[in-house]
Amino acid sequence: MSQSPLPIPNTSALDQQTQAFPHLTPAQIDRIRPYGKARAVTAGEILFNVSDQHMPMFVLLSGKMEVVQPTSSGERKLVVHEPGGFTGEINMISGRRSLARGRVIEAGEFIEVGQENLRSLIAKDAELSEIFMRAYILRRLMLITSGFGDVVLLGSMHCGGTLRLREFLSRNGHPYTYVDLETDSHAQEILDRFNVCVKEIPVLICRGTKVLRNPTPLEVADCLGLNNPVDESQVRDVIVVGGGPSGLAAAVYAASEGLNVLVIETNAPGGQAGSSSKIENYLGFPTGISGFELAARALNQAQKFGAEMMVAHDVVRLHCDRRPYQIELDNGQKLTTRTVVIASGAQYNKPDLPNRGKFEGVGVYYGATNMEAPLCEGEEVVVVGGGNSAGQAAVYLSEKAKHLYMLVRSGQLAETMSRYLLDRIEGNPKITVQYNSEIVGLDGDWHLENVQWRNKTTGEVSTCPIRHLFLMTGAVPNTTWLKDCLALDSKGFIITGQDLQTSGNGNSKTLWPASRPPYLLETSLPGVFAAGDVRSGNVKRVASAVGEGSISVHLVHRVLAEG
Repeated sequence: MSQSPLPIPNTSALDQQTQAFPHLTPAQIDRIRPYGKARAVTAGEILFNVSDQHMPMFVLLSGKMEVVQPTSSGERKLVVHEPGGFTGEINMISGRRSLARGRVIEAGEFIEVGQENLRSLIAKDAELSEIFMRAYILRRLMLITSGFGDVVLLGSMHCGGTLRLREFLSRNGHPYTYVDLETDSHAQEILDRFNVCVKEIPVLICRGTKVLRNPTPLEVADCLGLNNPVDESQVRDVIVVGGGPSGLAAAVYAASEGLNVLVIETNAPGGQAGSSSKIENYLGFPTGISGFELAARALNQAQKFGAEMMVAHDVVRLHCDRRPYQIELDNGQKLTTRTVVIASGAQYNKPDLPNRGKFEGVGVYYGATNMEAPLCEGEEVVVVGGGNSAGQAAVYLSEKAKHLYMLVRSGQLAETMSRYLLDRIEGNPKITVQYNSEIVGLDGDWHLENVQWRNKTTGEVSTCPIRHLFLMTGAVPNTTWLKDCLALDSKGFIITGQDLQTSGNGNSKTLWPASRPPYLLETSLPGVFAAGDVRSGNVKRVASAVGEGSISVHLVHRVLAEG
């Protein structure tokens, strides 16, 4: 089989080229035949094109085909498939638009397998499932690594909007080409070609033709076709609100057990955990795993079983006055469902500081990933917070930073941080922990330049020339859309299970309306469950969130069985 001209990311000691473009055996092809139909193809025939949706997979019995990506200057060749090869990448599973064109270059016979039949094949044949999923994931990684997408992002690292769009595209696994207007010698030529002013950056050029000036994530998602059309007349078994670890776990278990499930995520899969540089205490990953990688694997797993995913949409209301329930989106759509799993999570507190909003994305950040870390090369950095997320950020950023100050409001870290992180922080000469300290001031012109913090014990105020500040303090639940429907605790977290019958000074009738007792993760609305960081009394660990997400599906089955 011809080799791909693009580099394959080295994710294991095995031959990545072979795994990304494997050669199916005659026996494996025979098992595929019942799921497709054989068809003759002729040289020059286009089997799929850029922006096509729901493309079939083609398995080559004879002949050859090439997969290319059209550009303004011609075509870039991605791969040539020969007999035994098969087409597609992860969009075969997600249902998103094609990023490439498939053209027959030598007449022959192919097997055409539709997406639904492909999902059935993957569900029933373990060996082929592993071959296809591994190849599709590696091919998408190849596109991301090489920047072979249908998006060009023009921006500046001195622009907060640029970082926002880069994170959105990266966390949604969409390949793109980034042009830094500060350093690229051809930047002005590109701006002139699309009639873009510098003040309109960041600019996203979608599919080579449509120009989006400082777009919202929803505008980007719509242009790229990240969301498939949703049938409002359909009554789903379960809608999961939130695509963090608990929401993705619920999606995997619900879809694998045959339930019709839709996940709605405000930004990108992974939630707050998705911004973690490395999680080292998650079961089964002794060397650690990034929040982004964990979320990407979980999303691929959920879509493999048929779960639907909708990104860049806010849920604005739960209509709780009748069943089935309705979930209302920010665009006015109302989606009907028999049960709901609320996994909308929590977000870091945003302290009431002058200029905080001004410097978001240009000196003030709420996550420490490979997007933010390069900005800190050789500079002094401040991380605010005493929990695991702050500890992970401090350890990760200290590898790049000249020195890192960690500001903690209390007098110690041990109560809120895992021991392995505490040991690394205490043993790292590049990290200084400032206890009993809080941020009181931010200064700068267009970028953060100075940070002030106060020692609460002595009252002393320190001013340092810091250009990068990471805020990871506390958590505010994403429940403002639920206040009129569900019982919440004093901090806005959702009350569940037995706490419904012991909260509210014994006024249990107002918290739980049904004759049966509430299930473990059930809210004050029967058939509506809460999992992960949004739930009152949650354990702030990724493994716990995943566990709650999976448990919620077991309880969903019970409610559905009640009729």
